[in-house]
Amino acid sequence: MSSSRTLMVPDGLAGERVDVGISRMLGLSRTRAADLVMAGNVLVDGQVPARSTRLEPGTTIDVELPDAAPAAPVRPQIAAGMSLVHQDDDIVVIDKPVGVAAHPSPGWSGPTVLGHLAAAGVSIRTSGDPDRQGIVSRLDVGTSGLMVVARTERAYTTLKDAFRAREVGKVYHAVCQGAPDQPGGTIEAAIGRSPNHDYKFAVRRDGKHSVTHYETLESLRGATLLRVRLETGRTHQIRVHMAALHHPLVGDPLYGADPTLAERIGLIRQWLHAMELAFVHPATGQQVTFTSQYPADLQQALERLRGP
Repeated sequence: MSSSRTLMVPDGLAGERVDVGISRMLGLSRTRAADLVMAGNVLVDGQVPARSTRLEPGTTIDVELPDAAPAAPVRPQIAAGMSLVHQDDDIVVIDKPVGVAAHPSPGWSGPTVLGHLAAAGVSIRTSGDPDRQGIVSRLDVGTSGLMVVARTERAYTTLKDAFRAREVGKVYHAVCQGAPDQPGGTIEAAIGRSPNHDYKFAVRRDGKHSVTHYETLESLRGATLLRVRLETGRTHQIRVHMAALHHPLVGDPLYGADPTLAERIGLIRQWLHAMELAFVHPATGQQVTFTSQYPADLQQALERLRGP
């Protein structure tokens, strides 16, 4: 059994890839939307598109939705090093360690934020994809720091809208190679998927508007500690923007960092930590701010960069 949907592409999705458009219009995960395209279950103006086909306003999309098997439940699994910074009836704020994904995904068998919450008895009661319950923003597996997860439908909708409207304060600390020409500034450069690597992102003229603000906190040996504030929240945004300045994050060879420097200071991931989250609480309406500390591996690498 299956069901069919006919959609009209709105102006707001102009230029998006077809799988991204379907994901947003139908509330599906990006992975499922891409699978529908690759399986030939999608027609764009009556033609079978490529996954990379870009949408135009007014285009008609026909989607055949096979009845999905019941989603596998999130696997409860305590993630070593995870801490619950705050918990109430509507939200939970966690300090995520490196090596933990936000939610289950194909090919990932390690611990997840949702799996940890399930194992800790923290219930999530929101709609949407079962494997992404309550996730309103994500951190990469290789990035540590603060994340907020919605526990109720009201909190989920309110926080999603706040992130979309850029009303959430997101502050990171990062260590980049060398020293930027200016001790502080704003990087405004569109980001999209790399044309050569689907898992990598790059500054692209046809990408999504992206804005990063940075300021120098400390000059180190061959590196610089930065305070970074995100105005937008694109995947790999800080990593891509700093690489575009020719100052990639220390420990980030994917975006051009020197692997010998990371080896010298004992770092096996990018030096990047989500330090602060500030937003209006979705239930109380009060401004709340949460802060974090450097995990041991980043602190040790920083001390080595400071030298004797």
